[in-house]
Amino acid sequence: MLPFKEQTNYHVEPFKPQLLKWIGNKQRFAAEIISYFPYHFGTYFEPFLGSGGVLGTLAPKMGIASDSFKPLMEIWQTLKENPDTLIRWYTERCERMKKGSKLEEYERIKTDYNARPNGADLLFLCRSCYGGVVRFRQSDGGMSTPLGVHEPINATSFAKRVQEWHKRVQGTSFLAAQFRGVMGMAQPGDMIYCDPPYSHSQSILYGAQSFSLAELFDAIGECKARGAYVALSIDGTKRSGDKICNISIPSGLFKKEVMIKCGRSMLKRFQMNGRSLEDEVVADRLLITY
Repeated sequence: MLPFKEQTNYHVEPFKPQLLKWIGNKQRFAAEIISYFPYHFGTYFEPFLGSGGVLGTLAPKMGIASDSFKPLMEIWQTLKENPDTLIRWYTERCERMKKGSKLEEYERIKTDYNARPNGADLLFLCRSCYGGVVRFRQSDGGMSTPLGVHEPINATSFAKRVQEWHKRVQGTSFLAAQFRGVMGMAQPGDMIYCDPPYSHSQSILYGAQSFSLAELFDAIGECKARGAYVALSIDGTKRSGDKICNISIPSGLFKKEVMIKCGRSMLKRFQMNGRSLEDEVVADRLLITY
């Protein structure tokens, strides 16, 4: 295995069709993130999968993608194993919304999901809720995001996306698991991309309340010591660069830091009742161990 400095960085073409609407989705700038990956690596790991924007753009030949959120992983496992089932889940709920009141049907699906969290309902909710902000109440864990102002993608167009994504994930295994155990599987020369909940902006989102950044730093250190490559997306700047998110990063853990411009904050727009926020342009840090 060559030292990273002797390698040419990875290159992929941008991949635009999103499967899931999800706050923090990296698909628009996934190709830029991937450009910082080493040219040669073994298995690709993504232990905070979310909407899988980087995974879908990379389309690895060998990958292990995971998330602790079981309904979400039910979606990804079904995408790989039985894409027609995923299409049926979405189509059935689209038809129900067309036949009745859009708002009432959305609230009915959300109530069904909260009574029994499952991938079928979550799939439709994340495509139809406000901006893909999959938000949960701390009191009872129920999803609380209201209906979005946009029209959800129609079932025919969604089916085409499913088939395209199905092809791109054939080399990936999907696990419902905590990040530490999955990262512990990485071997020398493997590539790990981490996109965890952001401490400065995403505490209302799924899984963020119990996430420990310090524990993730420990896991990254262990992977680095074994010879795996790790790249981490984390809070960078808010308010068009006026606010730098202060995060205590262990000295010597990362060798490089770059800023990835992400555009305006959809989460902030949601919190401010839909107003367009010209001053809320954000950038993420991409921290690299190699």
